[in-house]
Amino acid sequence: MPRPRKISEFKPLITNLAQTSHYQVMFGGLNGPLMSHLTSRGVDTRFITESSGLLCSSASIPGSSLATADISGNFMGVQEKMAHTRIFTEMQLEFYVDSDYRMIKFLEHWMEFITDASEVDQSQRRYYYRMRYPKDYKCDKTKIIKFDRDHKKELEYTFIGLFPKSLSSIPVSYGTSDILKVNVAFEYERYIAGKSTSKSVATGTSGNRGATEPDALALADDTGRSLQDARILASGGFIETVIE
Repeated sequence: MPRPRKISEFKPLITNLAQTSHYQVMFGGLNGPLMSHLTSRGVDTRFITESSGLLCSSASIPGSSLATADISGNFMGVQEKMAHTRIFTEMQLEFYVDSDYRMIKFLEHWMEFITDASEVDQSQRRYYYRMRYPKDYKCDKTKIIKFDRDHKKELEYTFIGLFPKSLSSIPVSYGTSDILKVNVAFEYERYIAGKSTSKSVATGTSGNRGATEPDALALADDTGRSLQDARILASGGFIETVIE
């Protein structure tokens, strides 16, 4: 039953709301051939891993939906909804463009790599586009981390199979000068909500409880070890035993 509530009960909730301005984007997991191509085109690998995400002026925490199908129930005239596929929305990021145009070069040459498997030089009229294999241009460790002011609470998304889909046109003019920005749409296969590092899985602090959790539970039952030790072993770690 509803009951009267005091303002003091709502105050902790209202004064503890998350802010939109505390987040970080980090690119990672780009494979060797892609990194080699970017380096050959003058894109510094350190800029990609350490600085590019800091230029992100706005981002969207991703969304998803479940595709459903109508299934006839056990009773006449009754239909049930059943989920069969999870659908992920594309990710939109906006970046400031630095004076060396490294952000644009990074994105342009990444997209160039996807279609640049042709053996003919781009400057030749007979050049043709040839797509590379997805495993060559997709990356699995790009993250968006949403945190609070004191960095004690955070929400982490790790994107699997991410690659740039479209790069917006960038207007320039002789009018009022403004900061140059570029918008990029990324596609990906799926995301993991929660920390996905081996340490977080081993210590049981993963927000999504990693894929090794069922193995850890089974290992704990079989060996009699604690669940924390079993998580470490199931994730590929080891436990040092000291004999005195």
